[in-house]
This record gives sequence, C-alpha cells and structure tokens, in this order.
Amino acid sequence: MFDPKTFVPVGCKECRSGHNLDIDFSMAFQPIVDISSNSIYGYEALVRGLNDEGAASILSQLNDGNRYKFDQAIRVKAIDLAKKLDLQGMLSINFLPNAVYKPETCIRATLEAANELGFPLNRLQFEVTEGEEVKDHHLKNIFIEYKKHQFLTAIDDFGAGYAGLNLLAELEPDVLKLDMALTRNINADRVRRSLVFATLAACRELSIKVIAEGIETREECLTLADEGVTLFQGYYFAKPEFEALPEVPQEIWQQSGEIWAQVASRRAADRRN
Repeated sequence: MFDPKTFVPVGCKECRSGHNLDIDFSMAFQPIVDISSNSIYGYEALVRGLNDEGAASILSQLNDGNRYKFDQAIRVKAIDLAKKLDLQGMLSINFLPNAVYKPETCIRATLEAANELGFPLNRLQFEVTEGEEVKDHHLKNIFIEYKKHQFLTAIDDFGAGYAGLNLLAELEPDVLKLDMALTRNINADRVRRSLVFATLAACRELSIKVIAEGIETREECLTLADEGVTLFQGYYFAKPEFEALPEVPQEIWQQSGEIWAQVASRRAADRRN
C-alpha cells in the first residue's frame, strides 16, 4: 500500500504516457447540454478500454498498488484528449477520493498538465460518486483544496448512494448530478418527482447547480425543466463517443428549444396571475 507520508506525485508526462501503470485505457466523451441557451455546457470524460470497452473492465483492475497512479493518469489523459479535440466549455472528470492522500500534493500533476497544455483551470470540474465509501472529512478537504484552484466540484450519481442530503451540507459542492435512478420516468412517477423536487429546492437555496443525468425522453426533460433544471446529460441528447466529441442532433436542439420556450411561457403566465 502507498504510504501517504512518503509518496511522490507523478509528473504529467509520466501520467500521460502511462509509465509504470499496468492498465491500458482511454476516454469517451458525453455532452452536458444547457437547454436555456441551447448550447453545450461541457463534456464528461468517461473511462474506456483501448477498444471502447466499458469502464467496469478497467476499474476492475484497480488495486492498492496502482490506484494512485491511475487516478493521476485519468485526469491527465482527459485534459490531454480534451485539448486535442478542442473541447469548449467544461471538462468534467471523475476522480477516486481513496487515491487522494494529500489533496494539496495529489493535485500537482493535474495542475502541471493543465498549465502545460494551456487548459484553463476554471473549466475543470471534478466529480465524485455519492456512493464512494470514504470519510466525509476527507472528501471535504479535497473539495476545499480543489476550490482554491478554481476547479468546480460535483457530486455524481446523487440518489444512487447512501449519504443523501447530508453530503450536500458537508461538502457544499458547486454541482449536483442527479442519478438516472431518480430521473428515469420521472414524468410518470409521483414518488420520484417528490424526492427530486425537494432536492432541487435545497439546491436552489444553496446555490448549487443541478445536472440531470440519464435523460432518455423529451417528457423527462420537460418535467425537470419545469422545476428549473437547465443542464441535462443522457442518450436523449447524445451517447458517449470514444475519443471524440459527439454532436447533439439538430432535431434534439429544436426540441430542447421548444421545451425551454414552453417553460418560459408557463412562468410568464404564472407571473401575470
């Protein structure tokens, strides 16, 4: 196991080349859409095998001997690919909190890579899965350090884990990503609507941006947009593409514009009444 007192950060060139890392991997990208402006907010970088195998085939190879280097390598790989693809907007990267021993030290490779490649720090968003089993105070220290460097912080897969709203109070993230377990068929599910709408109210009070994940239908998008959600991710807009930035089909842009116009019209009518 790594000794947090003696480990040395990996330089960004070593991370990018995968030197001494026994896992071969690359990235796919999926857009995050802002329907209020009909534009791309950013892209999430998703771990893939070299032949576009799913993330599970890669993450299953992690152990105490390679977790730190892998966590460093995925950050650098994502930034490197994003720069090559001329990614505009936010770049959202998942990180492994159990691989971060000292936030101020483990962040060095990320900073080196971003500076070397000319990728703005304020366009980096780091996500941690709500279900990740790690002590809250450790995650809070990571979030505090990341915010010092202008990174946005996000809780991913919210609603699929165990911590719930308590995690919002402890971490105070910039962004909350609603898991598909909550958004799936939300237009037809009263229980899910009640849970999600309460969460959205809390996020509004705390000035936390919300991204709805796993959106597959116009009806799901409309239901959430009616409650003020503007940022969406899911197959309805575009599937992830391997080492590429997928385009949102023109007909979906048209539909999302119509959804937002419909929401704006309802709000205007409510204000008049």
